[in-house]
Amino acid sequence: MDARTVLSALRRGEALTPESAGWFGRALGTGAVTDAQAGAFAMGVCRAPMDAPARVALTEAMRDSGDVLVWDLPGPVVDKHSTGGVGDCVSLVLAPALAACGVFVPMISGRGLGHTGGTLDKLEAIPGYRVDVDEAHFRAVTAEVGCAIVSASAALAPADRRLYAIRDVTGTVESIDLITASILSKKLAAGLEGLVLDVKCGSGAFMKSRQGARELAESLVGTAAGAGCRAAALITAMDQPLATAAGNALEVAEAMETLTMAYVTSPLWEITVALGGEALALCGAAEDVADGRARIDGALRSGAAAERFGAMVAAQGGPADFLQTWRDRLPGTPVRRVVAPERAGFVARVETEALGMCVVRLGGGRMVESDRVDPAVGLARIAGLGEEVGPGRPLAEVHAASDADADMAEAAVRAAFTLGHEAQDPPPLVLGRVGP
Repeated sequence: MDARTVLSALRRGEALTPESAGWFGRALGTGAVTDAQAGAFAMGVCRAPMDAPARVALTEAMRDSGDVLVWDLPGPVVDKHSTGGVGDCVSLVLAPALAACGVFVPMISGRGLGHTGGTLDKLEAIPGYRVDVDEAHFRAVTAEVGCAIVSASAALAPADRRLYAIRDVTGTVESIDLITASILSKKLAAGLEGLVLDVKCGSGAFMKSRQGARELAESLVGTAAGAGCRAAALITAMDQPLATAAGNALEVAEAMETLTMAYVTSPLWEITVALGGEALALCGAAEDVADGRARIDGALRSGAAAERFGAMVAAQGGPADFLQTWRDRLPGTPVRRVVAPERAGFVARVETEALGMCVVRLGGGRMVESDRVDPAVGLARIAGLGEEVGPGRPLAEVHAASDADADMAEAAVRAAFTLGHEAQDPPPLVLGRVGP
């Protein structure tokens, strides 16, 4: 097997065999293929989609291109992955809730991508919190607290790191086959026994259609199973921000309000409980999904999940008293501006991706990889679908570093909302399920 043979077959429109897919995945890790050949490979896969055995072979080869963790813990090892959205701070609530239910969550997360926020960027809004811990520290926090949220080390799935950078500059990010291999190679390298996936669709998701989201969910669940990891996926709506805030410190604040029961956002709670129920049932920590949901709900209401989150923050370098002092610890902005609608009405549509890009342009994300993130900026009090807005209820509140930035954000927020004359029931959040 060699690169020219594989690429010639792809050029002819022939689907990869498991042998050729596995060979190329290994070659990405060893350097046996050039960047040009990797780019041609990605483009060829877009033209000739893989079948299930080839996807499994590519995923396993990329997983095995670096370290694969093995755990010896007194409970199941599980994780959750979201395909990305706006105002999606579920991981901050779900990981400690799962830990409070007796499972272990070694969560390897990412940074913001495009218009979507990243869990690592959110956690770094907490003073002192370290995401780049070594493996020994990662293992210790996971064992002691029950959950740890960190960045991927250079030793985990290096083949994916290389291929992803090439996909980003060759216009091949949206291939379902390559998305599947990218997500799962990193997650499976963490040594998971179970994985629950949140596959989003709608105006704030990468997959805009429900059909596209289902195809991706089926690919992820089937490939994970083929690689030896039980998985289930929920297809969820991202036609509005999941929380009422979008921005790193603002989303941490909303997660803390949820964990401490100070203020609960219904959609955030619903998705957290739904995914947690699936995860607990998947790994045998609950009798079924309904029992799992009840356990997650109980962990949140009792404060046990909040205690786990506080312990994780302290163990990863953050304030030991964060659970009590988070309101004083999180950064703020010099400019806050309420954006009222030009007329009263009911929210009929939200261009959620536009709100996500508004946060990025405020400095809460990256336009280029080298951009420095401002953790304090973003949008708060974002109105939801079906909600009445007017003089007493704004569309959103802008948190900005300058008046000029606030002017830009105010215009973007106004353009992102469409108002109607009558209230409509908001659409369901969980649109489907794929799994055992």
